Amino acid sequence: MTDSADDTERRNGAPGTDRWHAALQSILNGSVLVTVLAVVLALVACGILIALTDENVRATAGYFFARPADMLQAIGTAVGGAYASLFQGSVFNFGADSFQQAIGPLTRSIDYAVPLVVAGLGIALSFRAGLFNIGGQGQILMGAAAAGWVGFSFDMPAAIHIPLTIVAGIVGGAVWGGIVGVLKARTGANEVVVTIMLNYVALYLVSYLLRTPGLLQASGSSNPISPATKDSALLPQLFGVRYGVDAGFIVAILAVVVVWWLVNKSSLGFRFRTIGENPRAARVAGMSVPALTIWVMVISGALVGIAGAYQVQGAVTTGFTSGIDAGIGFDAITVALLGRSKPWGVFWAAILFGVLKNGGYAMQAANGIPIDIVGVIQALIVLFIAAPPLVRAIFRIPQPGARQRTKTSKNSKKAVAA
Repeated sequence: MTDSADDTERRNGAPGTDRWHAALQSILNGSVLVTVLAVVLALVACGILIALTDENVRATAGYFFARPADMLQAIGTAVGGAYASLFQGSVFNFGADSFQQAIGPLTRSIDYAVPLVVAGLGIALSFRAGLFNIGGQGQILMGAAAAGWVGFSFDMPAAIHIPLTIVAGIVGGAVWGGIVGVLKARTGANEVVVTIMLNYVALYLVSYLLRTPGLLQASGSSNPISPATKDSALLPQLFGVRYGVDAGFIVAILAVVVVWWLVNKSSLGFRFRTIGENPRAARVAGMSVPALTIWVMVISGALVGIAGAYQVQGAVTTGFTSGIDAGIGFDAITVALLGRSKPWGVFWAAILFGVLKNGGYAMQAANGIPIDIVGVIQALIVLFIAAPPLVRAIFRIPQPGARQRTKTSKNSKKAVAA
């Protein structure tokens, strides 16, 4: 006796049900959900730390069993107040008198995020090619040194001076990254060690240049600081001075689009991904792994160099010191990890870090919470992202393919029984 069409459809599920089931499985198996949940776990863990370090919470804990509501209220006040201050100080200030003041925190967060976007793209590109570029600090320093010299040394129209200064930063970062690529390709040197060592070389080289009259040191100054960037090289404001978002944000978005096209649509990006997945297969396919390694590091360093240019054109325009990198080179590694080394993922991860960094100061000022708590949040985000099985176990999300394997196993058993 054969099954009717209705019986088969009822047993296998309607087509619409299959589509919804497939969509649900795609969401559960995707990396975006795990990333979002990792951020949630980090915020929850930091909320616990905030509660433990709050004086009122500790005071009410002494008589918790007598009046437990007091301690719960103190925890809610401490944690809720801290995260409310973080939101209002980095995204939108509901208590502001005007829209301009209300949206001001978000514009400052974007300013913090712009260098992280381009630097994170450079680090992410190297990750996609199987290389670990830990030299963001050195590449930012060399990019800033080159862009700063062009920015204060020449007088020319802004339409020429601004892009020329950006190109100088790109060249400075590309040269510093290219050194790593050449050493890796020609001698087999470990890129992690080389990039870390070149960070120190760049730091002391820029420090020397800033202490030497006639090079990067401001004339008439005995301090290790450069001259101010000329007005013709400064990035223009997009919506006026009152909002504070400059053209660097446009540059960052263009960089995201270019890297997305490079990685996903170009033959060069395909080669980069191939050597990252399987260098031996790339050699068999006729690809020159040494040449591609050099190009990866050159492009990676160039992208990080844009962050150096932004620092002297938009962030620190009155003269820079050897601390111009401001920790961006190392934060970019975290951004690349949080963004799963995908261009748009890096973009949103950088925005999140800009929000955390900007809101951390407001949280400290309003609630007396140490700014170091933001660093703890970032560290916990990386910790949870590095352990997807832990996140899935906490939220009881099945591992990718687990249900499919179970379903296949059941179907196999039914076939054997039949």
